[in-house]
Amino acid sequence: MAMFNKANINKFQQLDTPFYYYDMEVLRQTLDACRDASAKHGFHVHYAMKANFNPKVLDMIQTFGFGADCVSGNEVRAAIDRGFDKGKIVFAGVGKSDKEINLALDTDIFCFNVESVQELHIINELAGAKGKKAKVAIRINPNVDAHTHHFITTGLDENKFGINIWQLPDVATALRECNNLQFLGIHFHIGSQITDLEVYKNLCTRINEMQDWFEDHGFPVKVLNAGGGLGVDYYNPDNDIADFESYFQVFKNFLNVKPGQEVHFELGRALVAQSASLISRVLYVKNGLKKNFLILDAGMTELIRPMLYQAYHQIENLSQESGVKGQEKTQDSEFKTQNLKYDVVGPICESTDCFQKDVDLPESFRGDLIAIRTAGAYGEVMASGYNLRDRVGSVYSE
Repeated sequence: MAMFNKANINKFQQLDTPFYYYDMEVLRQTLDACRDASAKHGFHVHYAMKANFNPKVLDMIQTFGFGADCVSGNEVRAAIDRGFDKGKIVFAGVGKSDKEINLALDTDIFCFNVESVQELHIINELAGAKGKKAKVAIRINPNVDAHTHHFITTGLDENKFGINIWQLPDVATALRECNNLQFLGIHFHIGSQITDLEVYKNLCTRINEMQDWFEDHGFPVKVLNAGGGLGVDYYNPDNDIADFESYFQVFKNFLNVKPGQEVHFELGRALVAQSASLISRVLYVKNGLKKNFLILDAGMTELIRPMLYQAYHQIENLSQESGVKGQEKTQDSEFKTQNLKYDVVGPICESTDCFQKDVDLPESFRGDLIAIRTAGAYGEVMASGYNLRDRVGSVYSE
């Protein structure tokens, strides 16, 4: 419970739940570790805004000098509004609309990560209409297995993302034909929540092969963008900082970086995931013959990852573990220490609205505060108003 103490739990008792709680010091330490580890090798880091675009989170991230990795026009606009350097903004996405492309062109971003031959022609046409030259990197699908959940893998031939290797001759032809494009380099992204660093060694091998292909076909490669996907330890949420040192060292050791080339990364989850928890309150306890249920006031509308990806998040009863009682007290003067197994569920009218089954928790009561940990990535950004639910707010340690 390193993120929580009696003082902030007492504060939580006075607040309406649910809400996202951000420990800004954890965020600061994580960003500092990433900056130090990447700067050691001269690497460039762009923050993947889709992980979390809370304004206070963005404000802190941009002060560290990171760029922004955007996947929509509104993310490009938000990055500019929060102070990110437009010269460090990259724009990816398999389905960029003309409106979004025009916005990015008007903003003079660093680079478009292009995901199809047809997209090259569209960006060329729109840039020409503005009298501009758009800088592009080719997102290549390297057919590297990230060994992660199949819903969040992006680098296999069967995925919708990127340009397949067998299409590269068509890419070369398009680049020669499109006079309003400036080729910068090649881009890769093989998936999310990757914890096996051996995967990145395989990626380096493929990047080396692909840059040689472009060089051999007359296209000098300035930028090698390895994407992101570095995972975090959801089972040990108080291990606040991902192993950035080992992550970047893999690329230092195995990537063939030629003179004058830049190496770029797009990290999201690893920067923000462990800085936040979803704080909820027990509405009801249902005790059955075979199942006990804790029904919370937070549900899949506030954190959908367990329902969408079968993702694990550690669940803690802050009231019972800290001695700060909820609304319903036990008959004894002391807290009961008995542990029970609960299915921890939300209030949404869907059977899938379950955070986790058979969670071992202290005996819990109506009004107890529950923390669902490691919710800083793909939590708040994926919230919805399903069931006409209120959008919930955020609380910060600072």
